[in-house]
Amino acid sequence: MTSPAYFTRYPTIRFTREADGILTMALHSDGGPLTFTAADHEAFVDAFYEVSRDRANSVVILTGTGGDFIPAIDFSSFGDVSDPDVWSKVHDEGTQILENIANIRVPMIFALEGRAHVHAEYGLLANLIVAGAGASFNDLPHFAGGIVPGDGVYTLWSHWVGPGRAQAMMLDPKPLSASDAAALGVVAEVVADGTALARAQEIARSWLTRTAVTRRNTRIHFIQPIKERIVREVGYGMALEGASAAALVKSFRNAA
Repeated sequence: MTSPAYFTRYPTIRFTREADGILTMALHSDGGPLTFTAADHEAFVDAFYEVSRDRANSVVILTGTGGDFIPAIDFSSFGDVSDPDVWSKVHDEGTQILENIANIRVPMIFALEGRAHVHAEYGLLANLIVAGAGASFNDLPHFAGGIVPGDGVYTLWSHWVGPGRAQAMMLDPKPLSASDAAALGVVAEVVADGTALARAQEIARSWLTRTAVTRRNTRIHFIQPIKERIVREVGYGMALEGASAAALVKSFRNAA
C-alpha cells in the first residue's frame, strides 16, 4: 500500500503506519532526540493537520526518538521575538499546532520515554499516556526562561491536575516523574524503560476491535472540552507570552 506524501514531507517526524492503520509519529533530530526549533514550530502545523484529515489512520501514537521526547529547544532559531512580525508568526503557529492535534479524530496515545521537557502539552492532548519508568515531564522554555507559559502548556496541565497544582508547576518548574504523573492520573501506565512504544501499540491494536465510528466519536467526545479551552485560552495566552518575550529581550539589551 502506497504511503501518503506527507510521510516524507517533514524531516523531523518519522511516520510509520501498519496495515491496520495504526500510525506512529516519532519526533527526532537526525535520528536522535528532538531539539525543538522554529522550523519544527512551522512544520508541525501542517504535519498534524495532514494527520488529522487522513481517514486511513485508525489510531495515532506520538513518541520521541533516542530515549527522549523533546528534551531541549533552540531559542535562537526563533529570531528576534521582540519584533511583532516575528511573534505574529509564532503566535499563529502555536495556536494552530494545538488546534490541529486536538482535531485528530481518532484515539491518540502518547508513548513517552525520557524527557518531555519542551511542549509536553502535545503529548497531553493524547487520550492515554504510557510512560517509561525513567520518563519525566517539565516546562523549561517558559517561566524558568523568563516568559509566560501561554502556549497551552498551562491549559493542558490545569485540565489534568487542576489549576492550583498547574500554577505551582509552572512557577517552580522541575521534573515530574512518570510515577508521580501516574499518581496524579496523568499517566495511565508506567512500564519498563524502552517498552512504552510497544505497549502503546499493543493498546492501540486492542482498540481496533471497536468500529471506526465508535473509535472516532469517542475521541471527538473526549477532546471537546479541551478544544473549547484551547480556543478560549491559547490565542490570548500566546499574546501575553509575546509581550513577556519582548520585555525579556528588552531587559537583555538594557543590561548589555
